[in-house]
Amino acid sequence: MSISIREIDSESVRTVLQRPVSEAPAHIVLARAREAAEGSGYAGDVTAPQAWALFSSGIADLVDVRTRSELESVGRVPKAGHVEWLRDEDRRQNPRFLAELEAKVGKDDVVLLLCRSGKRSVAAAQAATLAGFKNVFNVLEGFEGDGGAQQGWLKHGLPSILD
Repeated sequence: MSISIREIDSESVRTVLQRPVSEAPAHIVLARAREAAEGSGYAGDVTAPQAWALFSSGIADLVDVRTRSELESVGRVPKAGHVEWLRDEDRRQNPRFLAELEAKVGKDDVVLLLCRSGKRSVAAAQAATLAGFKNVFNVLEGFEGDGGAQQGWLKHGLPSILD
């Protein structure tokens, strides 16, 4: 049974919204992300722990947009999809990105895009949104982070494998 936020009394909504984001139900996490990203050109941003919770529970698809060589040298998330945003051979935008993404996920599915630091995945999310994907989110910090305070998926100790 699906319940819309309008059907929940205001005290219940206040209680849920005061919880830490990592403990909030998926629809609240996604609604918060969408609200914060208004005008950004894509659905929003989620943290790596939120992404893992959404992906591992089957609520969202996780698609890694790094190059194949990055996956082979640094690791990847088990069972995540893979569609290169930039081609490995010349680091130019993959002209088949949208077609390859659509072959993996539906345009109405909740899709989480992951790159190294969270920058390419924003560009990929914006392109996918322009192409009609309705629920494409960026994973903040990416797989490795940006070398500063944000350290990404690996720093959070989330599942990864190196082939």
